Amino acid sequence: MAIETRVDRHEIENFLFREARLIDDEKFEEWLDLFTEDALYWAPCNRYDIDPNTEVSLIYDTKSRMGDRVWRLRSGLAYSQEPASRLRHMLSNVEIVEEAGDTVTVSSNFAIFEVRKGVQNTFAGRLEHRLRREGDGWKIAFKKVELLNNDDPIDNLTFLL
Repeated sequence: MAIETRVDRHEIENFLFREARLIDDEKFEEWLDLFTEDALYWAPCNRYDIDPNTEVSLIYDTKSRMGDRVWRLRSGLAYSQEPASRLRHMLSNVEIVEEAGDTVTVSSNFAIFEVRKGVQNTFAGRLEHRLRREGDGWKIAFKKVELLNNDDPIDNLTFLL
């Protein structure tokens, strides 16, 4: 349920759309700059409400680990991304669900279309972003990717969600 907030909804939506575009355009370093230094990037496995400290996750990265992921994608050593996936992210149903001080929690739905080696895959689910105001803009302090198929085998999830 959306709440009444003091933040500009269009500003939040544009920030999320920019994040998606940076991934789609392979501007991974700019994408990484959108995150706070203490950020977490999490994609749970099997259920959405697991404890990532005691159960397996598809992704559970700090900003440093996300930097390693970006480096691998750029290095030519991510063999599962040769050739690289071509991606398009679509976001919808953006709702501001909580506002506390300089932090806003945003929920949205997503579809990711991936084409690689002539095969198209579709991934869908829900995103939770916790955005923190830093200076004149927003940064991602927390990103949770709830894939609909997180309990099914996923062949190659080496691209950025």
